Amino acid sequence: MGYRTVDPADVKPVDDRPCELRRLGEAGGVETMAINRFVAAPGEQIPLTYHFHEEQQEAFYVLSGTLTVETPDGTKTVGAEQLFVADPESPHRAYNPTDATEPVTVLALGAPPVSGDAVPYES
Repeated sequence: MGYRTVDPADVKPVDDRPCELRRLGEAGGVETMAINRFVAAPGEQIPLTYHFHEEQQEAFYVLSGTLTVETPDGTKTVGAEQLFVADPESPHRAYNPTDATEPVTVLALGAPPVSGDAVPYES
């Protein structure tokens, strides 16, 4: 049997990101999905670019604040305790608008866990 507990405060933030990113799944040894916690201040975006994934389904669960997600179908607003899901090949850009009054904290889950799967999207 195997069990692990991960405290996000013990996980070093990833360098060179537009907001705070802590790879919780990696720290916990999770192999079947990516689990990341993001904290984005007003004006910060979560991904490096407007993008889509070829294989990965991605879900953003908002823990606090309000997440804004740009898609080709329009802009979505996702409040605390709400879930936004992007299927493979569905372009999206998640961010906290510059006029927001508080940071947004998001738990992001992606399956399967992939590296280099994000394809930039030109709107």
